[in-house]
Amino acid sequence: MVTVTTRNKIRTSYSTHTDSEESATTQAAKIVNTLVSVILPDFWGTLKSSQSDTSDRRLLIACLTSILGIGSILARLKLLKAELQEKKGNAQNVAELLEVLDVVLQRDDFAQKIWTDINRLEAHAVRRTILWKDFVTQVASGRIISAAAQAENALRASGDVSPGPWLADGSGYARWLGRSIAAMAKTFAERDDTATTAAAQLLEKSFSLGYTSHIIEEIHINLSFARPSLLRNLRKVTEKLRVSDQQRFLQTTLSMLDSKFLQTNLGDGDESAGKLSKAIGGSAALLRDLASNNDRLQDTLVEWLTDDRSGGSTKLRRAALAALQTDEDRMQRVMERNMQQFGDPLFIKHTPIVQQEAIAQTLLVSCGYVHRALPMFLFTLARSSVHMNGVSNRLASSSPRTRWLGMVVGMSVSGLVDKPENQMRFDLEELETVEARWYRDLVHVNDRIGSINDLALNVERTKATSTSASEQPLQSGSRKSISKAALREPIASVPRCSPARSSHNYAIPAGLRIVELSDDSEEDDLVPYTKPDSDPEDDDPDPTLVQRNKPTAPVYIRDLIVGLKDTENYDRHSLALRTAASLIRRKANFGTEVTDHIEELATTLVGLNDTFELDDFHEMRQEAMIAVLLAQPAKMGQWFARTFFEGDYSMAQRVSILTTLGLGARELAGFKSDDVRPSSTKAEPSFPSKRLPDKLHKVYASDSLTVDAQAKRLAHTMIEPMALTAADKLSGPNALKVRTFSSRMEVEKKRTKAIPNELAKLVAQHFFFPLTGRWWTRVRAYGNDNLYFSPILLPAFLKTLSLLLHASGPSTLSLPQMTSEFWDLLLSVRSNALNDPAILEAVLFALLTLLDVNEDQRRLAQEHAKELIETQEWVKLVFERVSGGDEESERVRMLAAGVLVRCGEIVEKFQRLLMGDLVGF
Repeated sequence: MVTVTTRNKIRTSYSTHTDSEESATTQAAKIVNTLVSVILPDFWGTLKSSQSDTSDRRLLIACLTSILGIGSILARLKLLKAELQEKKGNAQNVAELLEVLDVVLQRDDFAQKIWTDINRLEAHAVRRTILWKDFVTQVASGRIISAAAQAENALRASGDVSPGPWLADGSGYARWLGRSIAAMAKTFAERDDTATTAAAQLLEKSFSLGYTSHIIEEIHINLSFARPSLLRNLRKVTEKLRVSDQQRFLQTTLSMLDSKFLQTNLGDGDESAGKLSKAIGGSAALLRDLASNNDRLQDTLVEWLTDDRSGGSTKLRRAALAALQTDEDRMQRVMERNMQQFGDPLFIKHTPIVQQEAIAQTLLVSCGYVHRALPMFLFTLARSSVHMNGVSNRLASSSPRTRWLGMVVGMSVSGLVDKPENQMRFDLEELETVEARWYRDLVHVNDRIGSINDLALNVERTKATSTSASEQPLQSGSRKSISKAALREPIASVPRCSPARSSHNYAIPAGLRIVELSDDSEEDDLVPYTKPDSDPEDDDPDPTLVQRNKPTAPVYIRDLIVGLKDTENYDRHSLALRTAASLIRRKANFGTEVTDHIEELATTLVGLNDTFELDDFHEMRQEAMIAVLLAQPAKMGQWFARTFFEGDYSMAQRVSILTTLGLGARELAGFKSDDVRPSSTKAEPSFPSKRLPDKLHKVYASDSLTVDAQAKRLAHTMIEPMALTAADKLSGPNALKVRTFSSRMEVEKKRTKAIPNELAKLVAQHFFFPLTGRWWTRVRAYGNDNLYFSPILLPAFLKTLSLLLHASGPSTLSLPQMTSEFWDLLLSVRSNALNDPAILEAVLFALLTLLDVNEDQRRLAQEHAKELIETQEWVKLVFERVSGGDEESERVRMLAAGVLVRCGEIVEKFQRLLMGDLVGF
């Protein structure tokens, strides 16, 4: 039947490096294909009977125990399954082939045997690697499970109700794969690094099956629990995995320990929080040995302990902390992160109470370990703002359970670091229950690292899942249980916490009262406080409207940001907004508060919405944004320019950014505040119906703090001298005019003191060119059909550039470059300006500003002759097309006339230069 020679020929399909390698492989494939397609259907029934010669059966299975054998069986099985589904095949052949595959793979050392054959029969290292990858793909990618399951379904559809093999069961196949990996690690990990890498590749690929917990559990059973010394082999295999797979292995191990071992007492009886547990000690030993000398796994353990979503029982967390107890740095990290998270307001408000309890338990246990190793570190951290504010945030919560956790943690930490007379105490019945005492005992937990044998002795009992006494401190019976309903009700009892004797300044919620602890013998020495003066708020007839806990104005930038973001507290939000500008200006040159938080502060102000419909909201926000710009002009000028184009903001918010740049630049240039900001005095309308409601009037009033208002003032300032000059020429000869002289004192009184123009040094690089450069980038990318050509943004953008140019002054070194850039930009939007009056007005104002600032008219005529002539001709066309009659048209005609006058002056004075004839000039 099947001889030893045939088996050896199939084995030599791995072949040595001879010239007949390809032919040998082809011959072996033909032999295996013959065995699977011819021999098995005809003789398997005879071979598996008890009367047959078992040696032939063993030889046949040995021939198929190879990569070629498994591949041939899977291909044949797929073909027979298809024929059976089409009612053309024989169900018995499919069942027998499944049985053969079962027999071939049932050995736990199957992967080890394949690896040994590959290394014994193949000399080339590269070919060995390729063959092993083929094998890993066959057994660990789901091909076998898929083929077996499909074949089983085909058998059932044909009427064969015989139970399918374990190969079609995902969990059973995963456990077999775990045993195969464990056998390889047990045999090779100590002496063969290449085999260890091969085992790691098989383990890594097996994670894709979706039965990771079954695989890892079987590996631990056959290595860690079988003989703890073999854990060294397992560690060598896991070190070859990718970092993400190492973390998955550790997290799955944690889940296995929690569900299989730590949910039962394992003979320890009724455990309290401080009693040692063999299950905890054994789990700690496994985790410590598994993560030994592996910083990545140890850091993963720290992240798991500080993640409120990681889950896990208290015993599992105790085991993880015990595994890290000798690593002082990581233990401190666990305690610090948990303390920060425990007191974080967002965590308190939005995290489920179950997760908050888990973090509190981990924090208390880690505090105990740190206190025993480094008591001064815990003492310092207990006095820090992180812990103090955290407990205060807890006590200020509206949730009774949250307040209860804060009091328990505060009392427990205080009991470790404070003297008995200074320890924090709350006189509440809820803090004297069994659960409260259990929580306070967690700081005294000191689990010792045991032996993995403590788990190995109870592997058979892992299916028993009884609830641990340490996990359920609340039990019925003789012990006093806590009323859950009572914990959910507001705490009406009076906590006793002596502020005079305690160094802790914790904020107590409104529902609690502070009572001084005193002895009767000392009552005579106590001086009572005087009766406070009457509060005007007490006169309110409705006592529910009395607000005692009024917020105070922020004194730190960090508090200001929190207040601006607090859109649920009207008083705090409005107070922060009212004081934002003054606080930022006051802190700008004092310390580094504004510098450290300036971008976050600017982002908060730009994205701020009028949630409470505050009076003067837009003015207050605008003042604060200008203060931010002036705090660091170079940095924030570029930031605001970038945000205008790239930020996800509304049009109104983008206009506010432009207003900040324009008005902030004028203030930086030294203009008076009353010149930048409109006067607070408002003229009353002649008739009430001519005025909008107050809320809408504040938004649409022309004297609001906007770029448009400042542009109108500036346009009037530039046109007024031209009008006066024209009127002066029409009034007659100069000889007939009478000139009045003022005294020297009156002249000096009117003369303004020169202020250094700080903007001139920064305007080009940090304000002007960042805006124009990004504008040109948008035009090249999207053309004229984009957001920045809208009738809302484009006028504001052009007027902002005009204000920047005017504020920088005629002495700015970069004025020629700015003039050239700005003139090209204005001429490029001529067509858009003719279609919209708002854009037309902005373009004319910008041209007037550009001509007014450039006092060197000769340079304009020499360097910008083409632009000057184009501007003059286009403005003439605008002046002719726009007819007067309404206020808007008259304003456009006035600006156009001003531009024509300026252009005419230059053309008339430098006409020869413009024509290129300099002779006689």
